[in-house]
Amino acid sequence: MPLVFSGLSALLLSSLMFGQSIGQVGKPDRFLYDHGGLVRGDVADKKIALVFTGHEFADGGELIRDVLKKKGAHAGFFFTGDFYRNPANTSLIKGLREDGHTLGAHSDRHLLYCSWENRDQLLVTREEFTSDILHNYEAMDAFGIAKENAPYFIPPYEWYNAAIVGWAKELGLVLFNFTPGTLSNADYTTPDMANYRSSTRIYQSILDCEKSDPHGLNGFILLVHIGTHPDRTDKFYGRLEELLTELGGRGYRFLRIDELMRGE
Repeated sequence: MPLVFSGLSALLLSSLMFGQSIGQVGKPDRFLYDHGGLVRGDVADKKIALVFTGHEFADGGELIRDVLKKKGAHAGFFFTGDFYRNPANTSLIKGLREDGHTLGAHSDRHLLYCSWENRDQLLVTREEFTSDILHNYEAMDAFGIAKENAPYFIPPYEWYNAAIVGWAKELGLVLFNFTPGTLSNADYTTPDMANYRSSTRIYQSILDCEKSDPHGLNGFILLVHIGTHPDRTDKFYGRLEELLTELGGRGYRFLRIDELMRGE
């Protein structure tokens, strides 16, 4: 189950204030890291990378596509191999490519790489990881997306450790994750879950973070799911246009993850 962050940790806040990398304290950098994975772009720029992930559900796809087109914004869409292979998603995937968005990998079968209780405890071998991610790229190849041109990937469940980052690097991949500090990644939750978060609360958490973080949302990687379980009728993607309008009015620009991380 993906983690839900309600605010910046002291470590992240310290890293932001001193320009250091999470998990790599002492290494000055324009980019921020956690366990070796990229989690934030340059905090000097009022730029936000919108990232949408998908595995089982795609119910928000066309609405999200329409909103981005209307607002003149580009984003990154990272799907599992199962998502790419689903014929019901073919038209959407082709449309997103035509619109100029980045499409990337999110694992083939949505594996859990490491234990929730002990992050250092791997649940997959290097061979299992490699086989799975390469099958993800095989599914992407059917849409003309080559691994060499789509090196960024976000781990399933947004959960990984330094070993996974290293294995990805050996394959020529750059692992990244969402920036902690908001509840946007909790938009998958359903009312029966203890960690359920309403769209109103998620929306407000983004504005609260923008206000409380010393760098606002500069360099943020903001994660939203392209679809959620039918039991969640309060779809956060339904407020995407409102959010882009609000943040755009505050001077933020929205772009793809590869554009945000250019030069890393």
